[in-house]
Amino acid sequence: MNKLIIANWKCNPPTIEEAKELFEKIKDNALEKNVVICPPSIFLSSLICEGIKFGVQNCFWKEKGAFTGEISPQMIKSLGVNYVIIGHSERRNILKETNEEIIQKINEAVRAGLTPIVCIGESKGEDTFEVLNNQIKDIDENIILAYEPLWAIGTGESAPIEKVKEVKSFLKDRKVLYGGSVNSQNAPNYLEITDGLLVGGASLNSEEFSKIILCDI
Repeated sequence: MNKLIIANWKCNPPTIEEAKELFEKIKDNALEKNVVICPPSIFLSSLICEGIKFGVQNCFWKEKGAFTGEISPQMIKSLGVNYVIIGHSERRNILKETNEEIIQKINEAVRAGLTPIVCIGESKGEDTFEVLNNQIKDIDENIILAYEPLWAIGTGESAPIEKVKEVKSFLKDRKVLYGGSVNSQNAPNYLEITDGLLVGGASLNSEEFSKIILCDI
């Protein structure tokens, strides 16, 4: 199927030694499939190797300047990285990123030659399609989206297949990944109806993530 499968390590693991160990365990399977590894940015230069696609978990919306602690898309691109996750639900919820800030990041990432993976999704109790419509209204139709409802992230409560089908239909011809408590048991079902997966916690378990990669056959 050659679906896009993205490993989002988030703020894990705590040391470069552990990051290298995890990467070595998944590298061979990642080479064979359409897989993107998104470790913490500080580990990138120690992990990047030929044949593996890498991404980052965030970027800034300016090329350069007096913005202490930020990393620009141009800096990311210069490392040989081609993907960036933007607007993850945790950043929207915890760090209060707005749709306007996310659009700025998308635009700067595209200018730098990066491929954005833009996360969208509702919180518990919100109207799914009202929220999604608001989140995508200024996003170019060619941008890859990851439907990742906040209530499903890290909770073990993955979205019902029918719900994801409805979201995919709502988003029409856009390329859509699914994320939110993805594991090797439910991955095949989501791969049948979406264009790929954004995998969080399961990507930190080399055996589990390898099983997810190998679901795409």
